[in-house]
Amino acid sequence: MKTYKAYCLDLDGTVYRGTEPILETVHFIDQLQKSDIEPFYVTNNASQTPDQVMEKLIGFGINPKRSHIMTSAMAAAKYIALHYPHAAVSMIGERGLHDALLENGLEVVSSSNEVFVMGIDRGISYEKLAQACLDVRSGAVFISTNSDRAFPNERGLMPGNGAFTALVQTSTGIDPIYIGKPQGHMLNMIQLEHNFSKEEMVMIGDNYDTDILAGIEFGIDTVHVNTGVTTTAEIHLKKIPPTMMLENLLEWV
Repeated sequence: MKTYKAYCLDLDGTVYRGTEPILETVHFIDQLQKSDIEPFYVTNNASQTPDQVMEKLIGFGINPKRSHIMTSAMAAAKYIALHYPHAAVSMIGERGLHDALLENGLEVVSSSNEVFVMGIDRGISYEKLAQACLDVRSGAVFISTNSDRAFPNERGLMPGNGAFTALVQTSTGIDPIYIGKPQGHMLNMIQLEHNFSKEEMVMIGDNYDTDILAGIEFGIDTVHVNTGVTTTAEIHLKKIPPTMMLENLLEWV
């Protein structure tokens, strides 16, 4: 098996399942770090800050580097700072997105005709959605952290950021720029910040429609692990297969 410099790991379904670590992946990460390779953690979850993600991983016995955690909120903030560095930014979202915007030197305002960015907000309201539509109609660039229409919790499948983004999109008739997987923006940010070539990078995940497609779209190798959403049997039906298919990451070790 090929050796890479940038191992980009999805989180839920690849590193852990909810509140339980996937032990094979924990061991894989440990082996990488013993070889002086620090993996990256790539998640569509825009509600958490990198520090909160770190705290969760540490609880599973993993010692990540903060600079190697890439949430869709961080990627959205970096994208805005790169392409619209002096823009005033209005937002719907939680602490993960708000803190990411500030960390990247952006001005967060209650209303803007320059940039509007949308992340998951479990305190969503009609007024927040109405203001978002007004901002987008006034000319604000429409950015969304991810297109996930639903996400699982202990109650079942709950509305995701993509569902609320679709409401603003339907009302305004304006399509958003999606940042999270399956788009390749998060992988592009990792490449730009750490000066990797695409040949040195690999995307590892359990969900074909987000993790694997993100790697394929970005043009890097991909590894599917049968530990979460998409089964190996379903992978065999896909037109574009991942570079490798593993039952779990212990097979790689």
